[in-house]
Amino acid sequence: MTKNKRLTAARTKIVAQAYSLDEAVTLVKTNATAKFDETIEIALNLGIDPRHADQMVRGLVSLPNGTGKTLRVGVFARGAKAEEAKSAGADVVGAEDLLEKIQAGDIAFDRCIATPDMMALVGRLGKVLGPRGLMPNPKLGTVTMDVRGAIEAAKSGQVEYRAEKAGIVHAPVGKASFCVEKLVENIRAFVEAVQRAKPATSKGAYLKKVALSSTMGPSVIVDVSAFVTS
Repeated sequence: MTKNKRLTAARTKIVAQAYSLDEAVTLVKTNATAKFDETIEIALNLGIDPRHADQMVRGLVSLPNGTGKTLRVGVFARGAKAEEAKSAGADVVGAEDLLEKIQAGDIAFDRCIATPDMMALVGRLGKVLGPRGLMPNPKLGTVTMDVRGAIEAAKSGQVEYRAEKAGIVHAPVGKASFCVEKLVENIRAFVEAVQRAKPATSKGAYLKKVALSSTMGPSVIVDVSAFVTS
C-alpha cells in the first residue's frame, strides 16, 4: 500500500471530534501501519506569543517510559570532565577538535552538553548549533559540571521542548510499539511539564489544543479536558 493510500485509509477511521486520551492513543497506534516502529508525537497549541521573550516556553522533561530512542550526546569538556563524559556514555567528546568537526558540518549528536568553562569556545558555534536547537543552555541543565548526570538523563528518555513562532510545541512521546498505558503516562508527564512552564504573562486559555500523530499517520485531536487539573 502506498503512503497516500495508507494515509487515506487511516483518515477514514477518524471523525471530526476531540477524543479522550486513551481513545486517541489507541487510534493513533491502530493507524501506525508502516513497516517500521513509528514515533508517536504530540503537538500542543499554546495561548502564548513566543515573539515576546517573557512568553517563551522551553524546557526538558524526563518521560517515565522513555522515548524508545537513545539520543546521541555530544560533550564539550576537557581533562577529568572529558573522561567522565566518556565513561558516562557520551557519543562524542572534545574541545577545539570537536569545534572543528562541527564547523566542517560533522554534527554527530542530538543533544549538546558543555561544562561552564567551555562556553567561550562553544559560543563560537552559536550560528551553527542555535538554529538546530543544540546550543547548551544552563537553564536546561546542559551547561553543567554534573556531566554524568546530564548524559544519563538524556540517554534515559529526556525530551527537550520549545515553542515555535505560532505557539506550538512538538515532541516525541514514545513508539507505536509501546502499550497504551505507557504512552498515556508519557503524554501526561509531558503535558504537565509544559503546563508548569506557563509564563506568568500568558493570559486566557493556555492549553488550547492537543493533537497526537504517528510518523506516517494522520493527527488525532485530544480533548483538552483530559489534562485539566483541579
